[in-house]
Amino acid sequence: MDVSEAIRNRYSCRNYQDKPLEQDKLRAVLEAARLAPSAKNLQDWRFVVVTDRQTKKAVAAAANDQTFLEKAGAVIVACTISDHVMRCGQAVGPIDVAIALEHMCLQATELGLATCWIGSFYPDKIKAIVGVPEDATIVELLALGYPADSPKHSRREPLDRIASFEKWQF
Repeated sequence: MDVSEAIRNRYSCRNYQDKPLEQDKLRAVLEAARLAPSAKNLQDWRFVVVTDRQTKKAVAAAANDQTFLEKAGAVIVACTISDHVMRCGQAVGPIDVAIALEHMCLQATELGLATCWIGSFYPDKIKAIVGVPEDATIVELLALGYPADSPKHSRREPLDRIASFEKWQF
């Protein structure tokens, strides 16, 4: 599978097989994150990989009772340890974590796995469950596992609706 195919096939999976992930696949997904670019090469991301059934259940509860997380092979708690702000005024941490997570998603797709970004959660509860220190920020959660459904693709805006050349023309 090439990158274009992985981009077209990636979707937000909310139905997973109750099946553990092989360590080589999990490591390949984490390696994709490790190789992601980061501002000033800070590599300020940190990932807590949750595979224990009871811990996933607690994480699911702290993520607004999204019980499908319990069946995912792993729930990755994606954090940043940076408070650096770029000259453009944007915080580095959330951007770097987002780039690394999408690298994970594309690698997972190539490996026959599915993912789902999770932004609906209570950070303080998740921190307590997985031991994230106060000075780190949880940016997102990522479900990772074997899909129990087929890809569902939502409608996408046409290119001319999202991109213009030389000047803003929307």
